[in-house]
Amino acid sequence: MNDTRDKWNRIYADRTEPGAPATALVRYAHLLPATGDALDVASGLGANARFLADRGLAAQAWDVSDVAITQIRHPGVTASTRDVEANPPAPDSFDVIVVSRFLDRPLCSHLAAALRPGGLLIYQTFVIDKPEGVGPSNPDFLLREGELLELFSGLTVLAFHDEGQVGDMAAGTRDESILVGRRPPN
Repeated sequence: MNDTRDKWNRIYADRTEPGAPATALVRYAHLLPATGDALDVASGLGANARFLADRGLAAQAWDVSDVAITQIRHPGVTASTRDVEANPPAPDSFDVIVVSRFLDRPLCSHLAAALRPGGLLIYQTFVIDKPEGVGPSNPDFLLREGELLELFSGLTVLAFHDEGQVGDMAAGTRDESILVGRRPPN
């Protein structure tokens, strides 16, 4: 864990701007509830958490990097240094969970369980079948075709995006898969 924290602390040491929120979060913002508790997993500098807070949600930003977390100062965002792999969210604790460019397969069942009934998951991360030089190269951190559907099979799929290497490779979102899922209401 310390090696992972050290790696991300080095990466965030020179960054101060959170960048843009995840494409999927922006694209499907109309599905967000007007109020509730939201979690930005592996938040980095908290772009997704800021987006959620600006829409009236009580947002939490969790990241293993204490360097990144100390830079998050935004109204409505509670930032915490947390190794989500070792300490996942409690069941039934969030109305919205957003994951962007992070993959830990064993964590996925915990994330689905952490959604309250009717809760929304927005997940976007890199795929194996991506253009070269984009994202990580380690297959442990890359999704297979359709894998998000398998990892979150208990959720109702509201949107799924996995273009792969089909058609015009210069157009579309080729390097990431997107799933928007909803935990069935009771």
